[in-house]
Amino acid sequence: MSYKYLDSDAHHQIADKPAAFKDANSILNFLLSYFSLKSSFTIPSRIGAIFTLLFLDGMVAVATWVFFYVYRFGLLQKDFFWSMAYLGWPDVFLGLVVVPFGWCFLYYLSGTYFDLYKKARIVEIKRTLGACLIGTFIIAWIAFSNDALDFAYFKGILWKYALVHTSLTLLVRMLYLSMIHHNVVSGKVLFNTLIIGGNENAINLFKKIKSSKKSYGNRFVGFVYSSLESSNGMSGYLPKLGNINELEAIIDKYKIEEIIVAVDSDEHSSLKKILLQVSYRQVYIKILPDLYDIISGSVRITDIYDDSLFIHIAPSLMPGWQKVSKRMLDIAGSLFALVVLSPIYLFASIKVLMSSPGPIVYRQERVGLYGKKFNILKFRSMVVNAEALGPSLSSDGDPRITKWGRVMRKYRIDELPQFFNVLKGDMSLVGPRPERQHFIDIISKSQPEYRYLHKVRPGLTSWGMVKYGYAENVTQMVERMKYDILYIENCSLMLDIKIIFHTIATVLGGHGK
Repeated sequence: MSYKYLDSDAHHQIADKPAAFKDANSILNFLLSYFSLKSSFTIPSRIGAIFTLLFLDGMVAVATWVFFYVYRFGLLQKDFFWSMAYLGWPDVFLGLVVVPFGWCFLYYLSGTYFDLYKKARIVEIKRTLGACLIGTFIIAWIAFSNDALDFAYFKGILWKYALVHTSLTLLVRMLYLSMIHHNVVSGKVLFNTLIIGGNENAINLFKKIKSSKKSYGNRFVGFVYSSLESSNGMSGYLPKLGNINELEAIIDKYKIEEIIVAVDSDEHSSLKKILLQVSYRQVYIKILPDLYDIISGSVRITDIYDDSLFIHIAPSLMPGWQKVSKRMLDIAGSLFALVVLSPIYLFASIKVLMSSPGPIVYRQERVGLYGKKFNILKFRSMVVNAEALGPSLSSDGDPRITKWGRVMRKYRIDELPQFFNVLKGDMSLVGPRPERQHFIDIISKSQPEYRYLHKVRPGLTSWGMVKYGYAENVTQMVERMKYDILYIENCSLMLDIKIIFHTIATVLGGHGK
């Protein structure tokens, strides 16, 4: 992210404030000014913002735990340090470490620490309430279960703990997110933004954003025409960075973080081409809708103070908590498989060595999340130099496959080393199978939507593998793609679990190729 720091001495003195507040923003400005935060508080980086919120959440957890630990033993009338000595410093210290970690881990699972600069505060209130409700019962049960407390007393102290912890967390979090929001609307934090479109809609939108009294967090680096026939109107306001066919290179060169698509109504046919090029990239996409989009319900209001209506497309398809939970499932599942299946790894390695000369593990470059390349791992099932004449897909009866290789492919044993790819983060347990750049280029010429598969991590197994199986040629890869796109549009933890069970049944039944 790029940052712009603005120095200002305005609003430091309370005497400079108006007697009455016009709206909620005025109240917020007053509070920030009163504590000398409005002009001096600046989040230095995205990572810094996350660690600051982690620290604040941890301090709230410590404060509420210490207070109610003391309150629980009826020691409020005693000296604080005497109370700590009475309870035992080891127990107190353990709580000071475990309780904050537990809360922060729960908030992490809920998606609290993702995209802090893009969060809607109303949505964050709902997320915080849900996380606090779950965490209160978990941590309170652990903390209080060792005592012989009657139910009425336990219920009372649990209710008080939940009320105080949730209230403090919401207060601190809303103040902090308001500070972050203020950094955006005051122009201290800016995102490199590209406008797609050069006609009247794009020009009017650009003028509206630039003339607004508050910043929308956009640092406009330039524009590209939505079609080759666009007029030259926009070139008077922003530099032209290229044409629609160069979008991917432009995103990389100028480190684009947000794209605003503002095409005229008669140019909507170019929308598909635009989205296919950028939808799998790690950028936020905003589409300026026409009247049909609004009537059809495609537009959702995300900020009641924002005068601009946009169709928002976020880089991630899954909610934050599901995204984190999916990664935790990947780590736990791959570690479990590597330990439990270690005898099979050893046996397969010996058999590969005995089957033909060459390495045990085969490495091959594949394309993964957001188009990033990585080396996939497999037990070698073919003879060495099997692709001496160039990239080619295997098929039934392929003479390049060794005798032991056929057995491995039938039960998908050759895929087992990919649990290391999953553990590393190159792959997931479930996701579209990764392919080589050679075949992606061939498929994309006739099916450009194939690149949409790079919007998620590639998987050890996939819905396409369950429903269709291995592809022996490009035509079959295109057919399997339909199932993978269907998975991406409906991805969830429950669907992942179903696919894993279907895959286990396929492997045990020996239905692989």
